[in-house]
Amino acid sequence: MGRRSQRVFVLLGACVLAGLSGVDGAERLRLRVSPAMTVAPGFLTVQASVEVDAENRLLQVVAESPDFYRSSQIQLDGANAPRLKVIEFRNLPTGLYQVTGTLIGTQGPRATVLRLAKVAPSAGSVK
Repeated sequence: MGRRSQRVFVLLGACVLAGLSGVDGAERLRLRVSPAMTVAPGFLTVQASVEVDAENRLLQVVAESPDFYRSSQIQLDGANAPRLKVIEFRNLPTGLYQVTGTLIGTQGPRATVLRLAKVAPSAGSVK
C-alpha cells in the first residue's frame, strides 16, 4: 500500500471513530461539511453544533490537505455561547481535506470530530 493510500485509510478510519466524541454517549460536538466535494478554488462551509456547557471555552476548526492548511478559532462563553457556529473556508486548492473540529474546555480538549471533503480540479486544469 502506497503512502497516499495509507493516509486516506487512516483518515477514513478516524472519521468512523469520530462518533466517539463525548462521554457516556453525549455528543458535545457535531460537524457538517458542505459540499463534500467541490471544484477548485474550493469553498467549504462547516457547521459546528456545540452542546451548551459551562466548561466550553474554544472551538478550533482546521481544513488540512497534504499541501494546504487553514484554521479558525472561535472563543466560547461557556453556557452563554450560541449552539451553532458556521465557518467558511474559501479559495481552497485541489486536494483531499481532513476537516477537524476540536472543542476545548477549561480542562483541555473535550471532543474532536473529523470529516473529509474533496476539492477537485476545475475543468481544463492540468492537475
